[in-house]
Amino acid sequence: MTQWVENPTGGRDRGVAALARAWAEVLVRPRRLFRSGVAPGDQAPGLVFAGAVVLVEELTRVATGAAAYPVLSGQPVLSTLLFLALAVVLVAPASLHLTAALQTVILIAAAPNRAGVSETVQVIAYAAAPCVFAGLPFPGVRVAATAYASVLLAVGVSDVHDVALPKAAVLTAVPAALVFGYGFRGFAALSELTGLTWADVAASLA
Repeated sequence: MTQWVENPTGGRDRGVAALARAWAEVLVRPRRLFRSGVAPGDQAPGLVFAGAVVLVEELTRVATGAAAYPVLSGQPVLSTLLFLALAVVLVAPASLHLTAALQTVILIAAAPNRAGVSETVQVIAYAAAPCVFAGLPFPGVRVAATAYASVLLAVGVSDVHDVALPKAAVLTAVPAALVFGYGFRGFAALSELTGLTWADVAASLA
């Protein structure tokens, strides 16, 4: 799950400029990025990319007053920095690897020519690119960002794991719901936008 190789080939360049290029490319030319920027064992750029997305999203929530981090020892600034660091350094990588493991299990029977877990980690990381906007206080923007991220995940899985795009959309539904619907609060934004809750949905199906 944390596969590394000593000298990985391909993958993304390192650095802030490379992060910016990867972000722009995955938004406008996702197939090009997934085909050229995802390489076996080269998780480092993807993990950094995911951490940067989470950092921007959480900083936006802090700046707009949406984040409600606990205050420790009467130190609000230090507490915010601590929880931001935990989100970027601990929660994001752990969630990314757990979701990649789940996605791999889902792909086992459906994608015989699938790539490895390392590539799946990278696909999920880059698919999260639109979620830099998921911290904005506009539910419509947050819904659009998380929905587009779900589309990018399907595109990435289709290209990297060699499955048809409609099939990839089905195979990525649960991981997308967990990462983008819950993790980046897409479902909460949709509920805020429409006024519907899961209780309303369940009642309509009953």
